[in-house]
Amino acid sequence: MNQLIDRREALKKTALFLGAAVSASAMAGILNGCKATPDLNYKPVFFNEDEARLVSELADIILPKTDTPGAKELGVPNFIDKMLNECYKKEDQERFKTGLAAFDEDAKKAHGDSFIYCKPEDQVAHITKSLTAAIEERKTNPGAKRPFILMAKELTMLGYFSTQVGAENVLQYEAVPGAYKGCIPLKEAGKGRTWAT
Repeated sequence: MNQLIDRREALKKTALFLGAAVSASAMAGILNGCKATPDLNYKPVFFNEDEARLVSELADIILPKTDTPGAKELGVPNFIDKMLNECYKKEDQERFKTGLAAFDEDAKKAHGDSFIYCKPEDQVAHITKSLTAAIEERKTNPGAKRPFILMAKELTMLGYFSTQVGAENVLQYEAVPGAYKGCIPLKEAGKGRTWAT
């Protein structure tokens, strides 16, 4: 049963086949080129928007959402932005920004893209590598200025534990803690948690 098709039918099928092949490759190129830019839930004062997005992602990986909200959800990136803008010396501000840019550049070299666009496992690996190197640097040169990643982690933790959720749900908090009892175990003093204030 040899079936012949006419010229018109052959052209239709060829066009359909070529169109699907071209469309698939074009679609793949478009999808690979599209990267969702993370939302920014505050107006940065100290950072530009790209830096603010990077700090937001970094803070949310340092303290992610678990059974308590994550750093981003609690406004920690906004806290970091304000602290650096209002409380840090010019030299420390510049050191933070320089470190942030170097951190992102290292991510590009190691993972082929800006930190905020890396896969989550690559982001965690990059932070872990940076923290390990910073801790080693502090051990070998304790008098040196604090490395960027340690500054970022410190600000993230300070911002997180300064929130109501951080103080009440993670630490123990009482506005007026009551009588001082100096010689009792921590477990008896407050459920085994460190005091928020």
